[in-house]
Amino acid sequence: MTDVPTFAPAQRPLRVAVGSRNPVKIAAATAIVRHAWPDAIVESVAVASGVPDQPWGDDETQRGAIARSVAARAALDADLGIGIEGGVVDENGALRTCAWAAVSMADGSVHLGGSLAMPLPPAVAHLVRDGVELGDAMDTVSRSINTKHGAGACGILTAGIVDRQRAYEVLVAYACAPLLAPEFWVPAQADAGI
Repeated sequence: MTDVPTFAPAQRPLRVAVGSRNPVKIAAATAIVRHAWPDAIVESVAVASGVPDQPWGDDETQRGAIARSVAARAALDADLGIGIEGGVVDENGALRTCAWAAVSMADGSVHLGGSLAMPLPPAVAHLVRDGVELGDAMDTVSRSINTKHGAGACGILTAGIVDRQRAYEVLVAYACAPLLAPEFWVPAQADAGI
C-alpha cells in the first residue's frame, strides 16, 4: 500500500490497540493493519464505549467508536487505537444499520470512517424498538446463536455475500485513509489553485 507514515516509530513495529474483545472487530482491524503495516503488533483490550449497548443514530455510534479507540490506545500505550461501533438509525419509521470505525493517535487526533447502512426487516426492527440489542434480535429472528461474534446482521441479511468482518474492514480502511495516503491531507495552499 504505502510506506509506514511518520507517526510510526522507526525503531520498533507500530503498536495498535483494538478497543474490543469481539473476535470479528479484532479480525477486521487486524486485517487492515497488517495489510498496511505488515510488522505491526495488534492487541485487543476490553474498553467501555460510553454509549448504550445498542447505540441509536450515527452521532451516538460515532461517539462509541471514538471512545473505544481513545481508551484502547491509552490502555495499551499504543501508537494507534481502533474502535468499531455498530448502531441503528430510525429513518422515517424504518430502521437501518450504521457502523463507524475510529482511529485515534497519540497526538489526540481521531479519524472516522463509516456507514454500513442496510435496512432491517420489520421483525428485527420491532425487537430493537422494544429494547433488544440488534445482535440478540438477529439471533431470535434467524434462530441462531451469538451472530454478533460471527456473520452479524449483514451476513445473515445478505445471504453471506457480505459478512460482518468484511463490512468492518472497509470502515477501518476508511478511518485509516489519512494515514494511508497522507499526501492528500496536507492543508490546501491558496496559491496552488485549490
